[in-house]
Amino acid sequence: MWSCCRGPLPDPPYANYREAHLIPFNKPFMTGRELSHIAQAHANGHLSGDGQFTKRCHALLEQRTGAARALLTHSCTAALEMSALLLDLQPGDEVIMPSYTFVSTANAFVLRGAVPVFVDVRPDTLNLDERLVEAAITERTRAICVVHYAGVACEMDTLSDIASRHGLAIVEDAAQAILSSYKGRPLGTIGALGALSFHETKNIISGEGGALLCRDAHFAERAEILREKGTNRSRFFRGQVDKYTWVDVGSSFLPGEITAAFLSAQLEDADLINQRRLAIWDRYQDWAARHEAEGRLVRPTIPADCVHNAHMYYLLLPSLEARTQFIQSLRQQGVQAVFHYIPLHSSPAGRENGRTGSTMAVTDDISDRVVRMPFWLGMEAHFPEIFAAADVALAG
Repeated sequence: MWSCCRGPLPDPPYANYREAHLIPFNKPFMTGRELSHIAQAHANGHLSGDGQFTKRCHALLEQRTGAARALLTHSCTAALEMSALLLDLQPGDEVIMPSYTFVSTANAFVLRGAVPVFVDVRPDTLNLDERLVEAAITERTRAICVVHYAGVACEMDTLSDIASRHGLAIVEDAAQAILSSYKGRPLGTIGALGALSFHETKNIISGEGGALLCRDAHFAERAEILREKGTNRSRFFRGQVDKYTWVDVGSSFLPGEITAAFLSAQLEDADLINQRRLAIWDRYQDWAARHEAEGRLVRPTIPADCVHNAHMYYLLLPSLEARTQFIQSLRQQGVQAVFHYIPLHSSPAGRENGRTGSTMAVTDDISDRVVRMPFWLGMEAHFPEIFAAADVALAG
């Protein structure tokens, strides 16, 4: 049984007929059972949070990841914000993280008054460079937030050792990493807390949505309370208390049952979805091999200890100019490709709320060169057009 908009910036409205008929970067996928599940949720007479489909999703996630507790949230952003609350971060506390990530990774901690400390990424996986983390630790450091870029795991053994020696928590931003693993361990459950995304650009989707994973029971009970507006409502419905009341801080982090019903259909077919995505990724990897050998681009790297989920297929082009020309050429030929993040350390809010803990040379370099190719189930028939267009773009 069985990836906050963290995707690319939206394009402007299509200007003409040709633009409207691009091969798009993304199309949301449906398994075919989503609408019947939604109808069943309506028939059950329960459309608010924590109905039968929510419970089904919790069970599927816990079974697959081995997490002590999985809790659906209305977004991965919400799951990250819950993580910051669970860590009891205080103003001035520091959290080490990459700069090459979506704004939610930093916002979750800034909202608690914490300071993001941005550390450079590795040039091979584009993940947090574990070799630079220890030097960025200060007496104010409370946590390390890792981001598993493109569903490929960070070097978690080294990072876990650093965290253990310094008494730090690890939060895994696994927004892109459902079904990925590191040395056989599901991503999102190696650190104390993990956050998943089910945004429509991810592998398993519900439109908007996410989940918090608690590796063990230590955080589970309080996570339930935070998610339910700071009340012990979940304990009341289990018959553990005779009435529920306000017992802690919190907010309304849970999604509605319609979202959970849609998601349950996706989770039930997650293995089939994953297999199809891996086949698409392999086609891209085979096509790009010749261009890499001829020095036109660099393909993604998957370390031997990592099993990835084919969340995206990206290329590293030689320069910003080359990437800009490549994207423009593809668009002229009817194919939509996009670039990814603007590094947080160079953004206005990043400069105001965070600081750098290392040189950011790799981040600055790769952020100018990454291009993401179209990736969605059903695009397989378009490969001849995509490859032909990309061959022309690279030759130019």
